Amino acid sequence: MASAQRFYDLHTHGFVRVATSTPKVRTADVAFNAQSIIEEAVKAGEAHVDLLLYPELCLSGYAIDDLHLQAALLEAVEAHLGKIVTASRTIPTVLVIGAPLRRNGRIYNCALAICRGEVLGVVPKSFLPNYREYYEKRWFAHGRDCIGLTLEIGGQEVPFGTDLLFRHPEFAGFTFGIEICEDIWSPTPPSTRAALAGATIVLNLSASNITIGKSDERHMLCRAQSARAVCAYAYSASGHGESTTDLAWDGQGMIYELGDLLAESTRFDHHPELCVIDVDCTRILNERMRMGTFNDAAEADGRPEDRFRVMGFDHEPDGGDIGLLRPVRRFPFVPNRQHRLDEDCYEAFNIQVSGLMRRIEATSPKSLVIGISGGLDSTHALIVAAKACDALGLPRSTIRGYTMPGFATSDHTKSNAWKLMQAMGITAEEIDIRPTARLMLENIGHAFADGEPVYDVTFENVQAGLRTDYLFRLSGQHGGWVIGTGDLSELALGWCTYGVGDHMSHYGVNAGVPKTLIQYLIRWVTQTGQFDEATDKVLLAILDTEISPELVPAGADGAMQSTEAKIGPYELNDFFLHHVIRWGQKPSHVAFLAWHAWRDAAAGQWPEGFPEAKKHHYDLATIRSWLEKFLWRFFQFSQFKRSALPNGPKVSAGGALSPRGDWRAPSDAVADVWLDELRGGVPQD
Repeated sequence: MASAQRFYDLHTHGFVRVATSTPKVRTADVAFNAQSIIEEAVKAGEAHVDLLLYPELCLSGYAIDDLHLQAALLEAVEAHLGKIVTASRTIPTVLVIGAPLRRNGRIYNCALAICRGEVLGVVPKSFLPNYREYYEKRWFAHGRDCIGLTLEIGGQEVPFGTDLLFRHPEFAGFTFGIEICEDIWSPTPPSTRAALAGATIVLNLSASNITIGKSDERHMLCRAQSARAVCAYAYSASGHGESTTDLAWDGQGMIYELGDLLAESTRFDHHPELCVIDVDCTRILNERMRMGTFNDAAEADGRPEDRFRVMGFDHEPDGGDIGLLRPVRRFPFVPNRQHRLDEDCYEAFNIQVSGLMRRIEATSPKSLVIGISGGLDSTHALIVAAKACDALGLPRSTIRGYTMPGFATSDHTKSNAWKLMQAMGITAEEIDIRPTARLMLENIGHAFADGEPVYDVTFENVQAGLRTDYLFRLSGQHGGWVIGTGDLSELALGWCTYGVGDHMSHYGVNAGVPKTLIQYLIRWVTQTGQFDEATDKVLLAILDTEISPELVPAGADGAMQSTEAKIGPYELNDFFLHHVIRWGQKPSHVAFLAWHAWRDAAAGQWPEGFPEAKKHHYDLATIRSWLEKFLWRFFQFSQFKRSALPNGPKVSAGGALSPRGDWRAPSDAVADVWLDELRGGVPQD
């Protein structure tokens, strides 16, 4: 049985709690600054921070100009550095502070890594700005050629150089490198080589003064470096208290991970501030493992891990449930950038439209045949097809829509199908498949043909197969081809009838779009005036309809067949799918993230326009139960269907399941490895 304590422990799942600090500073007041550094370190320890980053030269102050060359100030720095190191003995946090330090008649702009009363190492700044308002070469020596050296601090020789990495001896993935301010502005940031050598977290101590637009520039650099170097990137800039003789300071702190902004401090804050977030080191390591370019770059650079000295440190992370400080998106496939929602939805929608247009141009069909059920998938496929025809100057009558009621088709969905086809102005027809289905059931000796209420898989698949069979024959009759309507979520779960069933088409426009994104895109279509009011009204009615294959007649209580009651909520399944195929996360890790994302419906952001009535929450037992079903369906039950998948465009960076693209797997694999990990890693209660 899984250990509940272990499951709730952040570090078990590879999270490192990282923080940036903007301490109180007084210009050239070393004693005051040292005390401020210690105070922030104590706060960080109380917040269970593993790794704390301070600004550049925070011990002396950055904007002190020629005071850097004063022996009294440098001696004060060395003396108070000893006090910080002593204070760190009782603080359960690795500290990275900035200070000017002397070595062999030179002064270096340095970062010091300190843990439990020990200076782990000192990293000098590689690139010294000496243009416009900067004059660092007047005071400091660069550290680019400082390799394999030591530096005396408090009577002890400590590692000194730009060849230092810091690695936890037991916590896989907790490895950090350091660079200082201008280093990230250089064409060849030292952090690139540090990441290639194994650093999953890069820290930047900065004293970048603020000017109009510079915050955006810092964001751009940190975001790009975290994405390019496949790492987390923490940045801390000097704030209030630095000299404003000629410059101003905003105290910007931010932490990126693989190009995603996780946290940002309040700028221009007059009070000390910690910006705290949990970095997912397993996500970073998994991405490096699957991204061959990263490893090729390391090899091309002569395997830089061989040129770094690795410093271990005695850090014991807090155990138990201390809560996850990290945004976890409930809907990872749905656009969440509030300021660019319209642009992101436009892009997603038009990837589908553009893909379909190219297929139409290549084949010049006389018609496009599509089955219209009145459900989400066929609705979305139809609006994509309508937009493609509009863009190509083809009449919408080119689209031949067929609604094909079966034994369980409701009047509601059939009515919506007709309203939608009429509103879209396509060629619309109806074929009642029940007589043919009944004949087939009779021919194969099925009990339903004898009047018995047997609604098994065969009963369902006869209907699904006939619908697709009709569509294929109709496409041949009318010189066209079939537009597939099945979506990414159904492909993941195998929720489709194989072969000549809803699994098959000539081109699957929805193959790269999960159910949660389809729901969101249809709502976006209605909110942005893509069609007329009559169409929007039908689309909204379809969005409010229970998701059902409508293959089994309603029960005695009138309840319709529910897809989600059978295979689980799509919002959970899409969450599982994203973290499994995009990041390769272990099931216990996926469950941990899902629990934090979904355990409180009142917390966190919901997608724009998300209906209040559909804002659910799930406890861990529910998440575990549905995840177990997902793992079996995904890894063992349904791959043979994906191996024979029709063409269709990839839409989301979260992944796709084409056997010719993102996902390649054997059809005869078993799910035991994933199920065992889930059962061993997630408590049952």
